Amino acid sequence: MRISYSFMLGAALTTPAFAADLNVKVEIPRLTVAEYHKPYVAFWIEGADQAFVRNLAVWYDLKMKNNEGTKWLKDMRQWWRKSGRDLQMPVDGLSGATRAPGEQTLSFNGAKSGLDKLPAGEYSLVVEAAREVGGRELIRVPFQWPPKSLQTAQAKGEHELGAVSIELKP
Repeated sequence: MRISYSFMLGAALTTPAFAADLNVKVEIPRLTVAEYHKPYVAFWIEGADQAFVRNLAVWYDLKMKNNEGTKWLKDMRQWWRKSGRDLQMPVDGLSGATRAPGEQTLSFNGAKSGLDKLPAGEYSLVVEAAREVGGRELIRVPFQWPPKSLQTAQAKGEHELGAVSIELKP
């Protein structure tokens, strides 16, 4: 006689605990200057202690021959010190071209972007922009992870960045 057993694991054990989404809107202001260059911009997450947690996106000049656009990544000083100098660019899923002035949107699915692995706690989205023949600016937008309900937060830059807002969906 043959006996077979089957076991069913609970959904909480087989699915990510925090499969939430993070949506980011960032305004790249249109500056009236003699020589305008699109800014390099880095997006990353830091813990409450400002320790680096995870890169989300890096926009830089991908079209320069011999990957020379990477030479100016170090102008995003905070990002460069915390994470950038350890990366070999381009990085699939992280690198992207610079963006034109206007409102830009990024979306990060918790499971696909690794956010589902973040422990519960207080974090900040950090956005740093640097522009050739221009300035540098860094903005922090604090948030709580995982979101228990729809959560929004925003901050406003002064010159290289406009409004930066985040929306977290459980």
